[in-house]
Amino acid sequence: MKRVIFTDLDGTLLDPITYSYHQAMDAVELLRRKEIPLIFCSAKTRAEQEVYRRELGINDPFIVENGGAIFIPENYFSLPFEHHKITQGYIVIELGTPYEQIREALKRIETETGTTIKGFGDMSVEEVAEDSGLSLEFATLAKQREYDETFKLKGDKIRQNLTLHKIKEAGLSYTHGGRYYAAMRGNDKGKATRILTRLFRQEFGGVETIGIGDSENDLPMLAAVDLPVLVQKPNKLWEEIDLANVRKVPGIGPEGWERVIADLVEG
Repeated sequence: MKRVIFTDLDGTLLDPITYSYHQAMDAVELLRRKEIPLIFCSAKTRAEQEVYRRELGINDPFIVENGGAIFIPENYFSLPFEHHKITQGYIVIELGTPYEQIREALKRIETETGTTIKGFGDMSVEEVAEDSGLSLEFATLAKQREYDETFKLKGDKIRQNLTLHKIKEAGLSYTHGGRYYAAMRGNDKGKATRILTRLFRQEFGGVETIGIGDSENDLPMLAAVDLPVLVQKPNKLWEEIDLANVRKVPGIGPEGWERVIADLVEG
């Protein structure tokens, strides 16, 4: 039975404060030795994820911007499959709407409601770095969005709620990851996970999928895998998500992540 790991990044494989993955290095190496695919499924952009893929030596497909698109290295799967484009060595399956269209919709809503929607597209690299805690390098990469917009809302609760209602009214959806909202149309971590799972089954036959996350934002991915797992948040608690078969593993971020791999892959 072929195993495939789907994982969130921030707060899961990456430390929620430092963004370090060093505690999980041994587990990543174990997956590489056992030839178990490791699929990033994150809110991060393609540019951000490519850095971690390069540093960790990962060459598997990955899911960007909350399920906005799936990037599959050319020649990764031997059988043909439907896709939207080929670019820079990737075969791309797009689920989301182009970034520029998301930005246009948010600007219209901002004008209608009088509430400031401050997105990464409105901020300089320095502002993104200062606000997010990212390095200037990663702030630059985080601004290279293709399928969703990361933003904060200014104003009182009533105006904020009106704005969120208008976002839905405009045919967009949004998620809230704690610090930021993300606006999108069509993006779906769960759908992206299921599409990739079908491609792995087409290639290998029997496949068992494991999903690792830390927050409500990961629920669509976790609901689409055979074995969903939560690592702890910085308060040493687990996110309360409505999923009956979810496993709760002790350890914050990469500490818990390494334990998942040790328990489910090595054990």
